[in-house]
Amino acid sequence: MSVFNQVVLAPDDPILGLVEKFKQDPRENKINLTIGIYADANGKVPVLNVVKKAQDALFAEAKPHVYLPMHGLQMYNNSVQRLLFSEHNSVIAENRLATVQTLGGTGALKVGADFLSQLFAEKLPTVHVSDPTWDNHRAIFKGAGFKVEAYPYFDSETGGVRFDAMIEYFKALPVNSIIILHACCHNPTGADLTDAEWKTLAEVVKEKSLMPFLDMAYQGFAQGVQEDAKAIHIMTDAGVPVLIANSFSKSFSLYGERVGALSVVTKSAEEQVRVTSQLKKMVRANYSSPPEFGAAIVGHVLSNDTLRQEWFDELAEMRIRIHAMREKFTALLNEGQTKKDFSFIKQQQGMFSYSGLTQEQAQKLRDEHGVYILDTGRICIAALNEYNIIQSAQAIIKIL
Repeated sequence: MSVFNQVVLAPDDPILGLVEKFKQDPRENKINLTIGIYADANGKVPVLNVVKKAQDALFAEAKPHVYLPMHGLQMYNNSVQRLLFSEHNSVIAENRLATVQTLGGTGALKVGADFLSQLFAEKLPTVHVSDPTWDNHRAIFKGAGFKVEAYPYFDSETGGVRFDAMIEYFKALPVNSIIILHACCHNPTGADLTDAEWKTLAEVVKEKSLMPFLDMAYQGFAQGVQEDAKAIHIMTDAGVPVLIANSFSKSFSLYGERVGALSVVTKSAEEQVRVTSQLKKMVRANYSSPPEFGAAIVGHVLSNDTLRQEWFDELAEMRIRIHAMREKFTALLNEGQTKKDFSFIKQQQGMFSYSGLTQEQAQKLRDEHGVYILDTGRICIAALNEYNIIQSAQAIIKIL
């Protein structure tokens, strides 16, 4: 008998499994609105001009491909810190920000989860994720040994946030409870907190001594690069410890390069040194050291004032296109039927929308119309364009 005889077949990932089914679908007019990848007006994943320029510069150097240190490329880490805050922010000026390069935002969450598991080893607190959240949040923290529970978040009636219920939930949590928060462009719902709500939340976090872990994979896709970091600034200004996972997969269109970072806001420069040493230890035990090329591209762009501004401009074009698709999609859906008001889609932010469609309706969309969305009803707005938006809206109207 094989030693692997008891191994059970793992179910398909709810997102990547659908992507595979989409690829196998023979219909020529099929539409993929599942995975979180930005596509341009022609339905193509773009290569940013600043990325091309950075690649050309890096290839011209012809440097040897040596191992990076555990914390990654320092130029990149410095650029990440300035992007999250600014070089004049006290957190950076006082050297209180511990940052390590990671394998995308997912790697940042994993390293952070392992760090917190070690920090609270004697008694692991519960990790609390939004209802709903990105599925991998649960998997990552459960894999690190934590119990994971959900706090109230999405309001299915309004398409917004159940903020009062969320706050009451947090007020009842014990000290050191870990709360996973989406800094902007909530995945999967697109429903974000206002600045005023973030300030109220920061007060509760400080009062109850909670541990906020902010996941920010979409900086620049809601209102702007600095505007989208507001939640981080509000939490930091409140004087609470903050962990931040960020990624450049979407904002630089570097999905396959796995470019991310984990940052931890500390109380002092001395504390930062100790925290950094532990983050490096977590990296060493996971993958030893991160890859260089993607981080070198991002670091090259962000450390050059001209290229940095050019990236801001290209990112703004992507953001504006997504906003335009939200506007048009909402209008098409509402003009074609009276069963459901989809106005909330226009108010949501980022690449996704929680449409309110049921699992049965999502299945009908795929089977009968070749329009692929997740069973949860999540739609990737960033995958819509002038060629598929009418067909997508008409298909949804037919299955209501």
